[in-house]
Amino acid sequence: MLCCAALFALLFLSPAGGFLQPAADDGVPEEWLLLHVVQGHIGAGNYSYLRLNHDGRIVLNMRSLKGDADLYVSDKTLRPSFDAYKLQSTTCGPDVVVVPGDFARPVGIGIYGHPSYLESEFEMRVFYDQTVPQDPFDKRPYPSEDGHGSQRFPQATAEDFQEEESIFWTILIGLLKIIVEILF
Repeated sequence: MLCCAALFALLFLSPAGGFLQPAADDGVPEEWLLLHVVQGHIGAGNYSYLRLNHDGRIVLNMRSLKGDADLYVSDKTLRPSFDAYKLQSTTCGPDVVVVPGDFARPVGIGIYGHPSYLESEFEMRVFYDQTVPQDPFDKRPYPSEDGHGSQRFPQATAEDFQEEESIFWTILIGLLKIIVEILF
């Protein structure tokens, strides 16, 4: 019994036991500013669309909580898909896409529910990467924290991400696809 207690204490006090404790940092650099946390559900073979209006380099860090959600991004269309996109991440694990600061805004974000799962649940964290140097020719005034200079720190608003499809339309389109497949 004493041996088991000593092993248990050693496991929790040793660096190898760190996997049993919650991680203090989740691999996100301190220079990244968290703008949004978006959570949602998506049905198999369906898309959910978001719009990104923030300027600068933006990091989309999405993880599937259930199922497998994939990420498609474009500055040419607000409805990117696996047929029309500029950036993508389609892993079975965490999906990360870095949206460059020179992408035209608004940027379309498509979240696709992989058909291997009936439903996928996701959480996407949206970060502003402050490590990218500011354009010295950008004349827009943004005060720094001490009131001097012109360092840019964009402010997040509720309008920066807007869902474009309601659940009703997603279900209606899914039903129409099924009817078309049955008829043809």
